[in-house]
Parts: sequence; structure tokens; C-alpha cells
Amino acid sequence: MIVNERMVTYINSLDRGHTPFLEELEARAREDRVPIIRREMQSFLKTLLAMNQPKRILEVGTAVGFSALLMAQYGPADCRITTIENYEKRIPVARENFRRAGMEERITLLEGDAADILKGLEGPYDLIFMDAAKGQYLHFLPELLRLLPVGGVLLSDNVLQDGDIIESHFAVERRNRTIYKRMREYLRRLKQDPALSTSILPLGDGVTVSVKVREEESV
Repeated sequence: MIVNERMVTYINSLDRGHTPFLEELEARAREDRVPIIRREMQSFLKTLLAMNQPKRILEVGTAVGFSALLMAQYGPADCRITTIENYEKRIPVARENFRRAGMEERITLLEGDAADILKGLEGPYDLIFMDAAKGQYLHFLPELLRLLPVGGVLLSDNVLQDGDIIESHFAVERRNRTIYKRMREYLRRLKQDPALSTSILPLGDGVTVSVKVREEESV
């Protein structure tokens, strides 16, 4: 928890919730211990959708389809979402959730390793939502920036690692050090890249909002 738990509880208590289907899906995911975006992140995402009105959305990390469905429900009526998932056991669950929600025509699920799939995609995507394995964010970044137009938004979730990101390398558990190192480099690149304007927010487990302000210079 990177923000006072009582504050988070209070903020979330003010939320008016979602559609009955999304509420049911969230409860089931929590019960099954499937990681989905936190309630405060859900609220932030809905606000971002209302502000940005993206027509084409790319999501890296589908899980059971909760966030894709939330974006389909609260994004523009004509938006289309492409989402990528590599975990075989969750793919049929996500597809069934899309079917039950009547969103099959608006959400395209691509199965496989995002590192391979991203190379074959053609942009632009108005909004890219990164919510996959944290250790892979850095590897995906070049392709994500290629697919993002000027004015497009890259939203990355779970970037502060429950606060470990500010600790000394030696204070982090050995098994988490590679992810720690890659995430620190990912955040550095987002903040230092002159093609991006990035804000890091202590929301949920940390989120970055990056707007592409110009095309990258070719080398």
C-alpha cells in the first residue's frame, strides 16, 4: 500500500460503481484471486476515457477481460479495443466474459506473447493501457511508442511495486530485483524521453500517464 489505507477506503467509498455485470465480474475475480485493476484505478480510467475519448485502444494484459470491458463500457460508443493475453487458462474465460457482456464485436483478443504480437500491429492507437508482467514493460516500450500517435496516451499500471521502487537495491527481495531494476529504468525512460510528457501518480500501486508530444527522432 503506497497511499494511506484509510484514505483509499474513503475515496473508494464515494465511488458510484459500475454496471451490474462489471460489479459481478469484479467480485468473482477477487474471489478467484485474479489480479484486476484496483477500484481507484478503475475510477481514474473512466475519467481518462471521458477526457480523451479514444477511438482505438490497445491493452497489453487481458486477464479475465475486466479492464477491457470497463473501457468498452465507458469509452466512446464507437471505440474498438485490441487486447493481448498470453496466459492460456485465462483466455477462454475472457472470451466468455466478452460474449456474456455482448462486447465481442468491439473487443478483439489476440493470443500469445505480446513481444511478438506488438511487432505485427499497425497503429495508431489513441490509448495504450499497459497492465502486463511488470518485468516486461521496458521490453515492450519501443513498440508501444511506435504505435502511439502524437497526442496519444500511454497508461501504465502497477509501476511502484508496493513502494519497493524507492528502496535500495539491497533492501528488495532477491527474487524481485530484476523487476525492480527494469521498472526503475522504465520510469526513467518515460520521464526523460523528450517525445513524452509523463506524470507518475501514487494511485493504486502506482500509475504513469504519458502523452506523446512529438515523434521520436530517427537515428
